[in-house]
Amino acid sequence: MPMSLRLYNSLTRQVEAFQPLDPACPTMYVCGPTVYNYVHIGNARGPVVFGVLAALLRRRHGALKYARNITDVDDKINAAAAEQGVPISAITERFAAAYREDMAALGVAGDFAPDIEPTATGHIAHMIAMIQGLIEAGHAYAAEGHVLFSVASFADYGRLSRRDTEEMLAGARVEVAPYKRDPGDFVLWKPSSDDLPGWDSPWGRGRPGWHIECSAMAEAHLGTTIDIHAGGIDLQFPHHENEIAQSQCAHGGAPFARFWLHNGMLNFGGAKMSKSLGNIEKVHDLVRAHPPEALRYALMSAHYRQPLEWSDALVEQSVRTLDRLYGTLRDLAGVDAQPAIPAAVEAALDDDINTPLALAELARIAGEARKATDAGERARLKSELLGAGLALGLLQQAPEAWFNRGASGEDDARIQALVDERSAAKKAHDFARADAIRDQLAAEGILLEDTPQGPRWKRA
Repeated sequence: MPMSLRLYNSLTRQVEAFQPLDPACPTMYVCGPTVYNYVHIGNARGPVVFGVLAALLRRRHGALKYARNITDVDDKINAAAAEQGVPISAITERFAAAYREDMAALGVAGDFAPDIEPTATGHIAHMIAMIQGLIEAGHAYAAEGHVLFSVASFADYGRLSRRDTEEMLAGARVEVAPYKRDPGDFVLWKPSSDDLPGWDSPWGRGRPGWHIECSAMAEAHLGTTIDIHAGGIDLQFPHHENEIAQSQCAHGGAPFARFWLHNGMLNFGGAKMSKSLGNIEKVHDLVRAHPPEALRYALMSAHYRQPLEWSDALVEQSVRTLDRLYGTLRDLAGVDAQPAIPAAVEAALDDDINTPLALAELARIAGEARKATDAGERARLKSELLGAGLALGLLQQAPEAWFNRGASGEDDARIQALVDERSAAKKAHDFARADAIRDQLAAEGILLEDTPQGPRWKRA
């Protein structure tokens, strides 16, 4: 069945109508984290935005096979385990759990989350089988305990990143080793010494190269050809380029993925956010210092393919915007309405996951709701406001919970008592006491708002 959804395809460099191979259940694969430390906020952009796409596909089809992998064998993991004197599983289990917790805090849960989370160590047999097939087909070769993919055997190498082989090799950090037939050949399997994790294979005890992991996991769970493969633009070369080469050669030339989506990088302080540069903000810290929903809003504030400048100002602006949106819902508390996703929001997401346009529509609906006086119109607008939030993973908590975030019930009661005392003082014309209470609350970061329905308060 034709769909109105249009996506930018990195393979063709244009926005195309997306019609899944299996209209009953499309498939999607997103490159997940290497779990050796807490991830930074740039690593969360893909899960948040592509989660919005996953929820959209689930609404359209009623089903989706969505896999996001966990890389749990890697040289960085080995180094962390060696430094701490523990097995690699002690590192990977800890940081995989932290990653899931942090993504859930950002709203990557339910329909926005993958339903399949394969691990590299759980698919070693799949990788060995794929590597054997590549050797038999003449696309890979064994040398000195290694197995390497022969880039020269795949004529389309470089099609995704639109660079020829010489240009790619000049711009990449390529290991030039004597056992390589060509400098661009990449490792599928490498030997492990006794102090490193390893598995038995036809080429000796060893461990997989990074690129083969995703190809094997995607094949195991989603089949030969998947509908959508997504990840950060930094993965386009060499990781995604290598995935295409080894997967298509392993499957007799069948396409590996019909659509390739790449999200832009987060910049911090004018430079790309990167662990190697040290200019990072860890999600684990941010969700404890700021409302996680505001972080989610900020990640969707620019189109996913564009760079996003991350800053405290962006987070604060997102908090203020959500204050207005939740304030609107609080004003509509007595209006009975069920969420209904507005057609304009669906159209924005249909247009290459245009979250900024969808957020603008959310603000427009809230603005109309604040001005509406007709009961039927207020109900319709509240329904659309809740529905727009549902499509984006926003406005899913009660307004009281948003405004009282981070407070204990005991502290809430104390603040409310002061607010009530101020109201009583004003009625008794004791304005000095009323002003003193307002000043005391302001010093504590409590903002008061006098409304026709009575005084309201929120934390700054």
